[in-house]
Amino acid sequence: MLGCLRFIGILNAAIWLGAGIFFTVAVGPAIFSPEMKELMGPTAFPFYSGGVALIIFKRFFLLQYICGTIGLLHLCAEAFYLGKRPPTGATTLVAVMLSVGLLGGLVLQPRMTEWRHTMYTGATSEQKEQAHHTFGMWHGISQGVNLLVLAGLLFHLVRLSRPPEIGRFSNFGKLRS
Repeated sequence: MLGCLRFIGILNAAIWLGAGIFFTVAVGPAIFSPEMKELMGPTAFPFYSGGVALIIFKRFFLLQYICGTIGLLHLCAEAFYLGKRPPTGATTLVAVMLSVGLLGGLVLQPRMTEWRHTMYTGATSEQKEQAHHTFGMWHGISQGVNLLVLAGLLFHLVRLSRPPEIGRFSNFGKLRS
């Protein structure tokens, strides 16, 4: 049973990390690439590519919710099976990453949609400029937070995949309880 729980935890962390890397390195840049601009045309490109990105990232956030929930359930199930408390550091890390995903998808994403709408359909040029500035600032912040989450996911995956017996130089990825 412990082997099955370990496998579920590692698989979940790998999917979570892999999806994050894929969206950061492949999907996002592809949506705003010169090839996409050529396909859509220069006038339609910024409006439609941003719309496509928002639709795709709604699904990405859903995947984050699912993986984060599975990650927390996995830590609790493993602790229950072993008759221990869930590891505080690892549980906190997964909870923070899930919370960041929830904030991104439930709070920031709807606001980004509003700012994007104002950027292209705002009543005045001042409103459009303000929306463009706010959107750009929060987009940059979200990219930085995304990199921190990816680093946390890498750390989580390393911690889960280390052998149960810790050797002399194998403390990387170990969070104290």
